[in-house]
Amino acid sequence: MTAPTTPIPVHLHIGDRRLAQASGGTHDHIYPADGSTTSRIPLAGAAEAREAVEAASEAFKSWRRSKPIERRQMLQRLAQLIRDNDAEFGRLGALDNGTPATFAAGGAHIAAEWIDYYAGWADRIESRVNSTVMADGELGYTLAEPYGVIGVIITWNGPLISLGMKVAPAIAAGNTVVVKPSEMTPYSGELFMKLAAEAGIPAGVINMIPGSIEAGDALVRHPLVEKVSFTGGPVTARKILAACAEQMKPAVLELGGKSANIIFPDADLDAACTFGVFNSIGMMSGQGCAFPTRLLVHTDIYDQMVERVLAIAAHIKVGDPFDAATTSGPVINEAGMNRILAMIETAKTRGAGTLLMGGNRIGGALASGYFIEPTIFGEVDPDSDLAQKELFGPVLAISRFRDEAEAIRIANATRYGLSAYAETRDLGIAMRLAEELKSGVVLINQSRNIQPKRPFGGLLDSGYGREGGKEGLDEFLRVKTVGIGLPR
Repeated sequence: MTAPTTPIPVHLHIGDRRLAQASGGTHDHIYPADGSTTSRIPLAGAAEAREAVEAASEAFKSWRRSKPIERRQMLQRLAQLIRDNDAEFGRLGALDNGTPATFAAGGAHIAAEWIDYYAGWADRIESRVNSTVMADGELGYTLAEPYGVIGVIITWNGPLISLGMKVAPAIAAGNTVVVKPSEMTPYSGELFMKLAAEAGIPAGVINMIPGSIEAGDALVRHPLVEKVSFTGGPVTARKILAACAEQMKPAVLELGGKSANIIFPDADLDAACTFGVFNSIGMMSGQGCAFPTRLLVHTDIYDQMVERVLAIAAHIKVGDPFDAATTSGPVINEAGMNRILAMIETAKTRGAGTLLMGGNRIGGALASGYFIEPTIFGEVDPDSDLAQKELFGPVLAISRFRDEAEAIRIANATRYGLSAYAETRDLGIAMRLAEELKSGVVLINQSRNIQPKRPFGGLLDSGYGREGGKEGLDEFLRVKTVGIGLPR
């Protein structure tokens, strides 16, 4: 029987080749639950990035002409294969980044949901007639065409879900892709590529190159890459945009967030607290771009909300990702842990708020891993770094507000605009918030985020472009206008 932490061999997937060595050197993958090295990962350099783009470009010649119904069927098979392998994805997801295996297995079903959704669009791509012979003396219409090769760069916190969100719509639309995943989370992508081949997706349609910074730069700058889809941080995004600008190349950017969760007195407080705690400092150890990491509470219910929040947070079980009772695992690596702890210490010393819970590295049996206590600050200054900067860890900041106008002002007072949350039974308040909050997504009363049928994406430093819904498909199609004058 395979031990839970036994790795699988990782390769570069370029066309029909599987490479165990590459010019970018290697990366020692560290299991964040105990700091051990699981395996040495081959890294693509610029040369392999170029080869992958060329393989994708060659595959595009036939893939764009494949029957849409065949693309749909392949994607549907891939979605089912991912569901069938949820336990292994759970194991590999835990090994990748320390996400509890039960949650990582659930992520396989979310990825499959996205792939199934875009499979349904593959044979429903339509063009539009805009001129007719009788009315205009000519025939005019549009063609929705794939771009060609799409460069996809994803980060480490949800690699399998990101593949579902980005790869599925791109290839459903008739594009081919070169994916550069994070070298810190290589295992889920390796299994994804194996299943893509089993689903019948031709070699070269999806290429995957864990790689160096040079590989990412070469991918973005390659003239055969027609568009870039990136998930990560604003600093890297600006570098990608600068490279894209040299060739007037479009991009989709899904970046960070500092999402507010506004609680009004008429809300279901127990439900609001459970949702707010689990989705900020419980799930994925707070390492999510769209998590509600700022809790804005009406002053009339502030004390009772804090009491409830602390009681719920006390039941978060931090521990071994392979223990079924674990609800929160480690953060991604030692550097991430040290960065989060430093930001917590700065918040304490500068008086950004009152530390109510946590704030420390966990020792004892977990001392060798990168575990941080679920951490909660109260009475947080909305203008402090604690309320303004993305910590990307298990830290929740609670602030007061007096009325609706102040809640909106505080919620909008950051450079981020990815998601916003609110809890209220008042339909008028809910509808006003939907219009006034500066955010790509507004979710009321525990509405689920990142559903494939709904567009997801941000504003400002949270990026631009959309993933999900028809809008997510349209990101990978460009419109050509055709006019045909009839011979006289």
